[in-house]
Amino acid sequence: MKSALPSLALHAVLSLFALLPLSALAASPLVAGTDYVEIADGQPFAPQPGKIEVVEVFGYTCIHCAHFEPLVSKWKAGLPADVSFVPVPAPFGGYWIPYAQAFHAAQAQNLLGKTHGAVFNALHEAHSLPITSATPAEIAGFYAAYGADTEQFIADMGSEATEAKLQHAREFLRRSGVQGTPTLIVAGKYRVLGHSFEETLDTAEALVEMERARLKRAAAN
Repeated sequence: MKSALPSLALHAVLSLFALLPLSALAASPLVAGTDYVEIADGQPFAPQPGKIEVVEVFGYTCIHCAHFEPLVSKWKAGLPADVSFVPVPAPFGGYWIPYAQAFHAAQAQNLLGKTHGAVFNALHEAHSLPITSATPAEIAGFYAAYGADTEQFIADMGSEATEAKLQHAREFLRRSGVQGTPTLIVAGKYRVLGHSFEETLDTAEALVEMERARLKRAAAN
């Protein structure tokens, strides 16, 4: 009669092997070109001393960004103190521009905390704002419900300061190779790749760890 031990041992090995993909994935190093793209001579968008920057390039009119928003919002709330999260509205042109301008106008009036998620909802769920052909007055009217000064909001949307921010974003997107949204960029050096939102966030977190380790090594030397 054959012993049951070999089959039991094999079952145990196979059971352990079945768990390996998850643990191996967590421990495996990131691969350039597969998990991220290294940006030549990359620089942070808004550098802060002692901070590792994570930029989210997004567009309010982008449905994928609307779906990503709840996940990235929860993720950024748990980031450690040495990480700076910077949302950057993409000024790709056309109907992207008014809402990118609105982001900066809302920022100038300290309204982003109240309005960021609300704009996504208005565009993609409630349809109380139009994705295309939105006028500054129409957008400002929406923000007025959250405390915006309508006339000042319209002025801020079209101001030289806002245009300078849009131009800064254009240059950042161009040198970072951003062609779509949402896109995450870590430390200005790494453009995150991912097949899902969850994978994108996991990779961004691993890149933050990689950059943190690099900074520690540099400080030690």
